[in-house]
Amino acid sequence: MVDFDDNCIFCKIIKGEIPAKVVYEDEYCIAFYDISPQMPVHVVVAAKKHISSVLGFSKEDATFLGGIQLAIAEIARKLDLTENGFRVINNCGRDAKQSVPHIHYHILAGGDMGERIV
Repeated sequence: MVDFDDNCIFCKIIKGEIPAKVVYEDEYCIAFYDISPQMPVHVVVAAKKHISSVLGFSKEDATFLGGIQLAIAEIARKLDLTENGFRVINNCGRDAKQSVPHIHYHILAGGDMGERIV
């Protein structure tokens, strides 16, 4: 991680200051079960770079972003989500209900989610 924000809950999880049920970790991200799951499987994938949202990435971050996408695929395989599928969500900003200003993705699975949210 390039820097930490001492007030950021995800930075604290990455530093080990707050416990989390970690399912995956590499140089790009850490993945852990959400404390308020919206589906039977709900994993948060937080970048190991403190950036508030996707709007903070630059062209130089392409390798970093690719690493996160590869990690999401690996997590899906590890949790046996590939047969029935899963959803990956990134909320960006207030109207999208981004609750933590640190770039992260949600992996949701374990049941039919319907078609209302693409």
